[in-house]
Amino acid sequence: MQHPIRALPARLASAALLVCGVLAGAAHAAEYPAKPINMVVPFAAGGPTDNVARSLAEAMRPALGQTVVVENKAGAGGTIGTATVARAQPDGYQVLLMHIGFSTAPSLYKNPNYDPFESFEPIGLVVDVPMTVIARSDFPPNNIQELVSYVKDNKDKVSLANAGIGAASHLCGTMLTSALGVDLLTVPYGGTAPAMNDLLGRQVDMLCDQTTNTTQHINGGKVKAYAVTSKERVPTLPDLPTMDESGFKDFEVGIWHGMWVPKGTPKPVVDKLVDALQKGLADPKFQERMKGLGATVLTDRANPDALTAQVKQQVPQWAELFKKAGIEPQ
Repeated sequence: MQHPIRALPARLASAALLVCGVLAGAAHAAEYPAKPINMVVPFAAGGPTDNVARSLAEAMRPALGQTVVVENKAGAGGTIGTATVARAQPDGYQVLLMHIGFSTAPSLYKNPNYDPFESFEPIGLVVDVPMTVIARSDFPPNNIQELVSYVKDNKDKVSLANAGIGAASHLCGTMLTSALGVDLLTVPYGGTAPAMNDLLGRQVDMLCDQTTNTTQHINGGKVKAYAVTSKERVPTLPDLPTMDESGFKDFEVGIWHGMWVPKGTPKPVVDKLVDALQKGLADPKFQERMKGLGATVLTDRANPDALTAQVKQQVPQWAELFKKAGIEPQ
């Protein structure tokens, strides 16, 4: 057995290494950020999450004193970009902005290459965005009641676009077909922008997408709109009824967005990002921009605890919904 006195130097060395590590982390946090920060959006440029990210990046810049660069890493329902951040150096220079798909990926993919609870440090919630049920401008139904009848009579002919498995439009579309009780021809795209382009070009019939991407087209008369998925009507789309008003009880889905950094990021760095997020959400220009897109800024939930609670609540909820819909993980 090792003598206690002989073991003392080894213990002192371990303690010294620990102290050095803490001091190094503190020094890093004190100078953070010393260079531009990369905000990874795991979807294509021009989509609804990208719209939120670019406004947020600008709003956070004053508090950080550095530029926040948005980088799009699309693919596999957002799991490619998300996994990239999970594997990144935990120094605060790689930040993830992801939506509700963060909670659905464990049920949609056998191996998304990250764990929603173990791979990240949460920063906070950002915005909540309602969805809209829309169609090409010359689609025959003129209201939600006519839409229900038309879809049921033409279910083999009606096409429903989405931005790919795991995208917000896919999640909303799954809920919509379940509520309608029909299986429509689903047309997946490699992003929201090409899906919307084909809807505007009348190549597909329907799409269920976020107000951050559809409000301009709805107000411009380029698409037909039938309902919003929020509990209450959206101020920027006052004439559009909710799904609940239209007879679809309990059909409510908001696409919340959150921010994360890799697991192991020093707490002082996390705290700085939380502070910058909260200040960014409070920026009047950011709030006005989000209001114009129908999004609700979650200023009171822009913290790690709120984001953790959101994910813990929704992972099992979506797992149950996909199970009922017969959707197997890929």
